[in-house]
Amino acid sequence: QVQLVESGGGLVQAGGSLRLSCAASGSIFSIDAMGWYRQAPGKQRELVATITRGGSTNYADSVKGRFTISRDNAKNTVYLQMNSLKPEDTAVYYCNARAVVTSGNLYNFWGQGTQVTVSS
Repeated sequence: QVQLVESGGGLVQAGGSLRLSCAASGSIFSIDAMGWYRQAPGKQRELVATITRGGSTNYADSVKGRFTISRDNAKNTVYLQMNSLKPEDTAVYYCNARAVVTSGNLYNFWGQGTQVTVSS
């Protein structure tokens, strides 16, 4: 019904920057909240940042002041600008979207994940 395609992950040195993108497509009527989550090896998936359709944001304490989430509603795309990266930011980053599809039902969708590796 709805596909989320992430891009922008990779390998970067500590202190560097990366920008993740996630584009939603498919049977979309509207998208409410979008966000980024991450999962490091041996750990549970955790929230990184979320943004509502109106632009209200929420961040995990560990990334406040370093990461910025934004979205383009016209393109159904959410971004995550990651600055001052640390080795502990290494994880698979997943895009999430809460969307109303054309049938009128509300669902929670996930991307396939993109690897971010920060070397020390």
